[in-house]
Amino acid sequence: MTQTRRPFLESLPLLADRPLLAHALAVLAAVAGLLARWAVDDSLPPGFPYLTFFPAVIIVAFFLGARPGILAALLSGLLAWYYFINPIESFALPYQAAVALLFYLFIVTVDITLVHWMQRANRQLAAERRRSEGLAETRAMLFEELQHRVGNNLQMMSSILNLQQRTLADEQGKAALAEASRRLGVVGRLQRTLYNADGAQLSLASYIDRIVRESLEASGRTDIEYRFDAQVTDVLDSKDAVPTALIVSEAISNALEHGYPAGEGGVLEVTVVPNDELGAYIICIQDEGRGLPEGFALETSQSLGLRIASSLARGAHGEFTLANRQDGKGAIARLVIPRKDRGERDGQRRGD
Repeated sequence: MTQTRRPFLESLPLLADRPLLAHALAVLAAVAGLLARWAVDDSLPPGFPYLTFFPAVIIVAFFLGARPGILAALLSGLLAWYYFINPIESFALPYQAAVALLFYLFIVTVDITLVHWMQRANRQLAAERRRSEGLAETRAMLFEELQHRVGNNLQMMSSILNLQQRTLADEQGKAALAEASRRLGVVGRLQRTLYNADGAQLSLASYIDRIVRESLEASGRTDIEYRFDAQVTDVLDSKDAVPTALIVSEAISNALEHGYPAGEGGVLEVTVVPNDELGAYIICIQDEGRGLPEGFALETSQSLGLRIASSLARGAHGEFTLANRQDGKGAIARLVIPRKDRGERDGQRRGD
C-alpha cells in the first residue's frame, strides 16, 4: 500500500509516544504564562488574573493533548490564584476568588473538551480515510486481476480456435475460424485497457493508436511503415470501446491482406480528427496498396469481417465505409463515431 504524508492536524496530539516530555512542556507553558503575566502586570487594570494563562492552556491542549492540557490548566490556575488574586501570595478563598476560579475552570474545561473532541474526530476521519484507501486499492487490484483473467481467457479461446482451424480440410471453415481467432485475440490483448477501476474513460487517440499497434504486432508484419496523426484530446465512451476496436482491427487486417499482400510492404496511415458538422470523430485508415477491385461495394461484399464492421458501426450510431482513395493510390477505410455529447442529445430528443 502506498504511504501518503498525513496532514498536520491528523498528527495531533504531538509527542503521544513521549508523555513525560509532553507533560514537562505543559509545566513550562504554565511557567511561561506566569512570566508573561508578570511582564504585563503594570499595564493592566485591576483584575484579569488569567489573561496570559488561557493561551498557554489552549496551546498545550491543542498541540500536546488533553492530559498535558489539564496539567497546564491546573498549574496555571494555582499560579494565578497565588500571585494575582487577592489576597496575593496566598491560597485564601474569599467569595471573589472563588467566583474567579470557577469562571477560569469553566473556560479551560470548555476549551480542553472542544480541542479533545476535535482531535478525536480527526483521528476517526483519518482512520476512515485509511480504511477507504485500503478498500480502494484492494478494489483496484481485484479489478485489474479480473481484467487480466478475462483477457487471458479470451486469448486462450483464440488459441483454441487457431488450433482447431489447423485440423480442418475445408478452406472456408479454416478461414472463418482464423478470423474468429484473430478477433478474439484483439479483444483479449486490449482487455486490460478497456476499463478502469476508478471509472476513468479512455483517451480516444491513445486507444486507436494501441489498437493499430496491437493489430500490426499480431500480424507479424515488419514491412509496414505506420504513421499516426490524432487531432483530438477527447475520451471514448467505454460502451463504444469494443466495437471500435473490432472495426479498426478489421480495417487494418483488410489493408494488410488486400492492400499489402505478403512481400509487398508499404505505408499505413491512420488519422483521428473531429468533425463539428457531423458532431463526430472520423477515423481513417489509408494504405497505398493495390486498392479495391472495380465495382466493389461494401453493401454487397461477401467478406464476413467487413459486414461485421458495418453492423457494429451502425449499432454504435456511426458509419463504416471502404473505398478507393481519390488519388488512386490504395484504399481508405473510414469510421465515423458520434461524440458522446452528441449521442446524449440525440438520445434525449428520442426520449422526448
